[in-house]
Amino acid sequence: MRKSASVERPAQQRHAVRRRRFSAITSSQCVYEVRPREDHRGVDLISDALPFGWLWYGEPDAISNAISYAKFYSRSHDAVIRIYDEAGNVIETHEHKGDFREP
Repeated sequence: MRKSASVERPAQQRHAVRRRRFSAITSSQCVYEVRPREDHRGVDLISDALPFGWLWYGEPDAISNAISYAKFYSRSHDAVIRIYDEAGNVIETHEHKGDFREP
């Protein structure tokens, strides 16, 4: 039996709360968060700019790959990439300037 679209699962609720923090950012700037997963199987890349809101990276160089992905897909606009530790503290911040130029 199919679940109703209005019923959110716990993981979706957790990510919805995180997405609310992005609402204060201007539309020309994207914010990405790289957070360790609760099951200790890699990291999540979270942003409103992503098609499904978040991506899971589980390989050994997961943090590096998540940062590269965020920089690549925000190449036409400014972006801030924040890396968090297990306790939820920001341990690293990357600022990416977009290359888009008005004609």
